[in-house]
Amino acid sequence: MEHVTNIWFIAAAWMLLAFVASVLSIRIGISVALLEIAMGVIAGNFFGFHTNEWVNFLATFGAGLLTFLAGAEIDPDSLRSHLKAALVIGFVSFLAPFLGAWAFAYWVVGWTYNGSLICGIALSTTSVAVVYAVMVETGLNRTDIGKMILAACFVTDFGTVLALGVFFADFNRWLIVFVVALALVLPSLPRLVQSVISTFGATRVSEPEVKFLFLVLFFLGGLAKTANSEAVLPAYLIGLVVAGVFLRDRVLVDRMRSIAFTMLTPFYFIKAGLFVSLPAIVSSAGLIVALLGVKLAAKFVGVWPLARTFRLPPREANYTTLMMATGLTFGTISALFGLENHLIDQAQYTVLVTVVIGSAVVPTLIAQAFFQPQIAPAAPAASETVVAMPATRVQHGR
Repeated sequence: MEHVTNIWFIAAAWMLLAFVASVLSIRIGISVALLEIAMGVIAGNFFGFHTNEWVNFLATFGAGLLTFLAGAEIDPDSLRSHLKAALVIGFVSFLAPFLGAWAFAYWVVGWTYNGSLICGIALSTTSVAVVYAVMVETGLNRTDIGKMILAACFVTDFGTVLALGVFFADFNRWLIVFVVALALVLPSLPRLVQSVISTFGATRVSEPEVKFLFLVLFFLGGLAKTANSEAVLPAYLIGLVVAGVFLRDRVLVDRMRSIAFTMLTPFYFIKAGLFVSLPAIVSSAGLIVALLGVKLAAKFVGVWPLARTFRLPPREANYTTLMMATGLTFGTISALFGLENHLIDQAQYTVLVTVVIGSAVVPTLIAQAFFQPQIAPAAPAASETVVAMPATRVQHGR
């Protein structure tokens, strides 16, 4: 692909990878997000695939839209009913691996103080993108446990963003403008979206409500980028505040989800796989395995006891812990931030990105293969006091 300049052929090659990943997902029952990452690894190491400006934009927009949809899937009533669990599990899910990875990098590996902080921040994350993709495929996004996990993911990643800001943020006037814009736009956004739907209807071919939401995502994403932040950061907040509107209009959710999963998210997941260098993995295999082990161990030590404390059965507690152990979007963002600001070098960056992508793959595969919750076809019995689980397993590749 290095010598191909025709953008149509480049786009066709990327979409071929996405198509193959989709077919394999259906055939073998593994999340399409993981297979798209695997396609990226193969394409980058053996076929010379690389990114360019428009691929980067589609990938970034795909991550932002997926993050937005994850927030929009959270039923406000369900969030309030599980707020304590989401806050506690999400906070510990951030803090335990942050401290563990930072201490390991600084005291055991011998990285610099700032480099160790980047390591801790990058490995503290939970991947909303991967978790949401898996939840949609399995149908768990419609269950209480799925919504609780998505809410806890947000709390974890908020901790990651806050840590990156506290330790390394460039406080400038654009950051103030960005915060003020969020404070002004978010409270009025549900009313504005509902007004667009009521005025123009929700079945117009021109899709004005979808375009309006894209406008908001682009505008706030642009402000975030100008403030030296990331465009995906406001997306989850936007999704959360319009979740009530989406709850009443499932057709709108389905249309935006189709746009995301068909056209945009394949570029994001495939691009994530391109960051993995197989020779670098071989030369740093021991450190990669050790850091991955530190992250997974810290997540289990922190999250699993809390999941049991909130009366999740062992199977669901294992599944929740494994989902909270995933990482991708904010982990790669944090690692790239460290590289671009000379806080870590290229070798350290490769190690971190490989660990982050490994944390997207390994826990998800284990969770889907051994601990996927069951989804009840009917309403739960009145005697049930924990998160409702179904009686029939959902097919993984669905």
